[in-house]
Amino acid sequence: MSSQQKYRLIVVADPGVPSRRVRSVEESFAEQAQQLVAGELEVSVETRTVRMRSDETLDITAMRELDSAHLKADAVLVLTEVPRYVEEKPLVAEVFPEESAAVISCPSLGAWRTKHRIQAAFLDCVRQLLPSADPNAQEDSSGLGGPWKPAAEGDSSRLFARSWTGAPRMVLGMTAANNPWRTAPKLSRALAAASATGAFGIFYSSVWQMAEALSLGRLLMIAATAIISMVAWLIVMNQLWDKPVHQRLRRVVALYNGSTILTLLICVTMLYLALVALILIGGLVIIEPGFMSETIGTDVGFTSYLDIAWLSAALGVIAGAIGSTFDSNTDVRQLTHGQRERQRRQDEELDHSRGAELNDYTDGQSVPRTVLRPEQ
Repeated sequence: MSSQQKYRLIVVADPGVPSRRVRSVEESFAEQAQQLVAGELEVSVETRTVRMRSDETLDITAMRELDSAHLKADAVLVLTEVPRYVEEKPLVAEVFPEESAAVISCPSLGAWRTKHRIQAAFLDCVRQLLPSADPNAQEDSSGLGGPWKPAAEGDSSRLFARSWTGAPRMVLGMTAANNPWRTAPKLSRALAAASATGAFGIFYSSVWQMAEALSLGRLLMIAATAIISMVAWLIVMNQLWDKPVHQRLRRVVALYNGSTILTLLICVTMLYLALVALILIGGLVIIEPGFMSETIGTDVGFTSYLDIAWLSAALGVIAGAIGSTFDSNTDVRQLTHGQRERQRRQDEELDHSRGAELNDYTDGQSVPRTVLRPEQ
């Protein structure tokens, strides 16, 4: 075994969801990759931000610059949260044999069964970048799209998502990368403002009577109106709506905005349900059933308390929308793909303004940087 050729494979992942997903499959991927490669294989994982340049391009080979010169790799896999949209289709992965590098777009893998899809994409890339133990082995892109196709320009090969499910899967993947369930707590000011207003529904009998008179359909419609109002307020006040700088970016920017809306809908819905639960508990404690029954002139039950909490929460969200801001500018910058990509470009421009240059090294030799466009 010691006489076998040794290979080093480095997986570079964006911070956040891409990094966590890579860590979750690191051991199983290393075992499966070892079976594919004709030699000993060492797999290392690096967490780094893949930055955007001012010309809307994604610099992949810059990721080959590692902290120490002795950490040279035979192949590099990059898992980025940047959605890539090429030839009017979502791009899952792209392999660059000349540079022994590949880039996989995490959003294109969707929001569930991601472990299987990440491993399938990684293994496909390994087969193309490193000597195979089985020369007759074929790529297995099942569940990802496929088959692999040569790029119109250059020597790279590409794996596209399926035509019908690719774009919706990408939006769901972008939404998952936005971590809406972790973003919701950042709306604590909104919860405080809405709670203060919604709590009045517990003490006003007119709210009790209105909740009892409204049908289920109307209550649902009121809740939907409240949630949509807060989402619109958040987008406008925090400038979260992206506009395409160039016509060619229109489709991919639409994906950004779609994921922003879906992320905020999840966040605000969680906020609304939390407010309903708080008001419901308060109502059960404060409002005496007999007094409520006498006031509204009908028998009451648990659903009566739930209706009051539901309506009061909606009124609180609408009235407290002005308080629905994030706790810091940092939260806003990290919320959506569009905001994070602006930060990537700003970081890249800052590095250039300081005279920093990113170089790639393969066996100690400098190679030209390749810029991969996230969309065309």
